Order: sequence, then C-alpha cells, then structure tokens
Amino acid sequence: MMQITETVKQLIIINILFFIGSHFVPEAQVYLPMYYFESDMFKFWQPITHMFMHGNFMHILFNMFGLFMFGSTLEQFWGAKKFLFFYISCGLGAALIHQGVNYYEVHSLLGQISNANLSSSDVYAILNTNFNDGSGMYRGELLYKNASEIFDRVNLTSEEFGILFKAAIESQSAVVGASGALYGLLAAFAFMFPNVELMLMFIPIPIKAKYFVPGLMLIDLISGLNGNSIFGMSTGIAHFAHLGGALTGFFIMWYWKKSQFNQNRWN
Repeated sequence: MMQITETVKQLIIINILFFIGSHFVPEAQVYLPMYYFESDMFKFWQPITHMFMHGNFMHILFNMFGLFMFGSTLEQFWGAKKFLFFYISCGLGAALIHQGVNYYEVHSLLGQISNANLSSSDVYAILNTNFNDGSGMYRGELLYKNASEIFDRVNLTSEEFGILFKAAIESQSAVVGASGALYGLLAAFAFMFPNVELMLMFIPIPIKAKYFVPGLMLIDLISGLNGNSIFGMSTGIAHFAHLGGALTGFFIMWYWKKSQFNQNRWN
C-alpha cells in the first residue's frame, strides 16, 4: 500500500482542521472562501485560504483522497519544498483563472444593460446588496427589496432586472476547495506517468493518465461553458478553477522540463 508522504499528510491535516473549525467558528465560512475580486466580500488572503475550505463532507473526502493518491507519488519524486511550491502555485493559478472568468461573465452581463438608466454607483450598490435568504439561495424579491431605493427610482424591464440578478449572483458567489490544486497534481501525474492506468469509481474501466486527465479537462470545459455539472448537481462547481489549476500545473511541468530543472535546488 502506498505510504503517505509528510507534506501531503500535513496538508490533509490542515484541510481537516479548517473543515471542522469552520463549523465551530461560522465567521470562517464568511471570510475564508474566495469571492469575486470586485466584491466588498473579497479579502487579499482569500486566494490562499479558499484552498483549505470545503463545502461538505463528500467535497473534502474526494479532494483529500486525490491529494493522497497523486500528491504522495509526486512528493516522493520531487521532495517536500518543490511539491509544496507546485501545489500552492496550482491553487493560485486556479484562483486567477476563476477570477478572470468571473470578471468576463459579470461585465458581459452588465454590458447587456449599458443603456439602462443606472449609474456606476447604482450598479456597485446592487452587486453588493445582500439577497441571500440564509439557506444559500439567492432570491430576486430580496434583491428588489434590499435595493428598493434604486429600483424604485430607475425603471427597469423584467429582462434588465434578470440580467442584474445574474450579475449579482456572479459577484457574490464564493469558491472553496482544493480542487484547483488537485487538478494541477493530476496534470503533473499525467505528464510524468502518461501510461499509468487510472480508474473512476463510476467508470470501472482503466484509462491511461495521458487520456484520463485531458478527458477530465474536456468535461470540465464543456460543463463550464454550459453552466452544468456532469454529476447533475448545480452550477456551483467551479469548472474553470479546475481548468486553471490543471493548466498551471501543465505549464510549470513544461517549464521545468524545458529548463532541465534540478530537483536538488529545492532540498
């Protein structure tokens, strides 16, 4: 049986402590996830802390299992410092791509209502209005009620309100999880061990890593563009964060191979 490596073990422990601690300290679930960078909820530490937060037990279970399976192998080859650098870099790359996609989506929506009689301060106030009902659901009637001073003054069509509603959801939705960093590890594993056969629980057929990882990325790309999940859950899965982590991992591996990176410089 594969032995867990020291850095991977410490990362798993930190993730578990964050997961348990956030249930005893509810404020952690407000300040530690990562929000859209133009939102009032965004804080400079969130691109790091969001990597150690998870939405539910199954979320952390799958991520930590993947970290153990792929991370331990990579740490054995690279050593602790190089592995940790790679892991954090992929998590930050995932955050960057996610923020970039969010920026594009928010401003594409706002561009559709550029002719509406809304000032920049009106738009800012609406995007930062709290309209979560407390159960995680965003409700249009709460958005209208809590920003009624603006909506009573500005005559918007139902279509324009719907567009603002979508933009506000994009602005206020948070992302959590180690999935971006994990996808970087998957990309590195496929780069180093392309012919190793992997198997998904719901696809009991061994697939070589060089096909498995690009296939997984393709599914995420399609799901992200369609706003859907292959698991039939919700659009809450940050597909482009997954892709960002994998692409970051691939480019780091490509750079290391090109420059003949010396592992001894990290130890």
